[in-house]
Parts: sequence; C-alpha cells; structure tokens
Amino acid sequence: QVQLVESGGGLVQAGGSLRLSCAASGRTFSTYAMGWFRQAPGKEREFVAAITGKGGSTSYADSVKGRSTISRDNAKNTMYLQMNRLKHEDTAVYYCAERRVSDSISYRSKDYDYWGQGTQVTVSS
Repeated sequence: QVQLVESGGGLVQAGGSLRLSCAASGRTFSTYAMGWFRQAPGKEREFVAAITGKGGSTSYADSVKGRSTISRDNAKNTMYLQMNRLKHEDTAVYYCAERRVSDSISYRSKDYDYWGQGTQVTVSS
C-alpha cells in the first residue's frame, strides 16, 4: 500500500522560506513521476510542481517558477519542495502526489493516483 506523508508546513512571514517534504513508502520510489499541488480555501486544487522518477525533468507553475525548487532523494524515498520569497497568495494546503504507472509529468490532479494528507502553509503579509 502506497503511503505519502507531507511535512514541513507552517506559519511564515512574507518573504520567508519553507521546505516541504513528502516521505513515500509502499513501492519502488524512483520509478514514477510525482508532484506537488495546493488548495487554498474556496479554490480548486492547483498544480505547483512535478518531477520525474529519476529527477531528470521538472516543471513548475508560473506562480512559483523562479521561487521554488522541486527535488527528490530516491535513497531516502523523499521528495521536497523548497519555496523561497513566499507570498501571502502561497497560503494553502500543500499535497504531494504520485502517478501509479507513468513517469511523465502531468499538470492535472486527476492523473495522480496516490495522495498525501496535506500540510498547511500560511504566509502572513
């Protein structure tokens, strides 16, 4: 059974940084694409960033490009999202997700089969 557990969220002032982690278990970690999504109150879940299984390809939403870095340490079965120069509009619950049978990056939440429980990021202005 695949399990994804996010951590690293919290309250931070605008302009600050956070590093989110997603610890995975239940199957071979380095094979499939993974991503970060976020959902703010009253809004739909949106794509943040994604990475292929070996980490060779990444993609970012325009809203976080240049401020965030997605990475993964396959030896530790963990994916990360480093977020810098945080803005109030980054406030949301952040979810990590994994595709079940594909190593292709997707921006659509419906293409991801496994999800974590989410971690809250709150940026005070």
